[in-house]
Amino acid sequence: MNMLKKNLQPLINIYHLLRSFAVNALYGFPAKKLKVVGVTGTDGKTTTTHLIYHVLENNGKKVSMISTVYAKIAGQEFDTGFHVTTPDALKVSKYLKMAVDNGDEFFVLETTSHRLDQNQLTGINFKVGVITNVTHEHLDYHKTYKNYVLAKSKLLKKSEIKIANVDDESYPYFKAIAGLKTYGYNNQADYSYDFPGDITGFNKYNYLAAYSVCLELGITDSQFMKAVETFKLPKGRLETVHDDKFKVVIDFAHTPNAFLKLLPDLKRNYLKAGGRLIHVFGSAGLRDQTKRPLMGEASGQFADRVLITEEDYRTEDAMSICREIAKGLEEKGFKQVNYDQLHGTEKTYSIILNREKAVRTAIRLAKLGDIVLVTGKAHEKSLCRGKTEYPYSEHEAVKKALESL
Repeated sequence: MNMLKKNLQPLINIYHLLRSFAVNALYGFPAKKLKVVGVTGTDGKTTTTHLIYHVLENNGKKVSMISTVYAKIAGQEFDTGFHVTTPDALKVSKYLKMAVDNGDEFFVLETTSHRLDQNQLTGINFKVGVITNVTHEHLDYHKTYKNYVLAKSKLLKKSEIKIANVDDESYPYFKAIAGLKTYGYNNQADYSYDFPGDITGFNKYNYLAAYSVCLELGITDSQFMKAVETFKLPKGRLETVHDDKFKVVIDFAHTPNAFLKLLPDLKRNYLKAGGRLIHVFGSAGLRDQTKRPLMGEASGQFADRVLITEEDYRTEDAMSICREIAKGLEEKGFKQVNYDQLHGTEKTYSIILNREKAVRTAIRLAKLGDIVLVTGKAHEKSLCRGKTEYPYSEHEAVKKALESL
């Protein structure tokens, strides 16, 4: 089946190109009447998208947005569906037309490599395209890192203003693109800014990406920083949902790179003396398998206790996915124990397939000064088990677990 799909992919991409062009024509090519900002990358797309939207709106600009969390079009919020970042071409064109009809000037579109590779954004002209980073992810589809980067680069080639992260490992693939502008923290960057101390770690790059875009669109330094003062991270992005004797943090991190940025940030800036970092996570089924042990290794570098659990395992075997993650943890010296033995001093992990139970176990394990970090689901409203989407809320799972103490 996979080989058949691979062989048919060029035809599928031609179909999407023609369909995307047709639906844009149906709606009168609305993107031509807007300044469309495309945001792509492996991690940080959603935060960057929301921040650009927030800064523009707070400076009196009429703007709409599509992100992983929701679409906000002409002042109304719309659900984009299960596990969706960039909606189907028909829905995107419809939202663009609604923004035009509302008299909007700007449209911020969180953009995936899949939609770019499949030509589903044909007919959309981008004023600005920005890339946050390109790290290990989606190799089930793209097969190689180079293919993945090249898919992302299509956004830059479709954009009038092209911006990339000069500090990211992907930059060498982009630097030859004519007219490319950069942001980062070395002296090659066109845009750099020393943000205040409460904007830490990997989020500095998300803020810097948004900063470079907004300045290209005519926003000044002072206007940007004033708007940042009232910005709140999107739901499920470094979100502290409990902070009493211990913290509970929910985040959408689901790649090795995101773990390597997020976990040390938490330990350095939020973990109290003597506290432990307890990490609950899984990895999606029928997606990039090669990242699973790498996620385990990344978590194992910084976590003290790990509970591996389900995360949209689809038609794969959930236990097999967890065991692949566990290989990476064991590379970092973690030992497997039953969940009721996680109180020892050694670095240990347990596999608890039911996600609600894993969250509950982690919270019951937490002591004074600990951080419980739950990653991978964040804002999402379902868990895919088999071929069925079951209602699930990370926030509700945490709330019920805290109530059960």
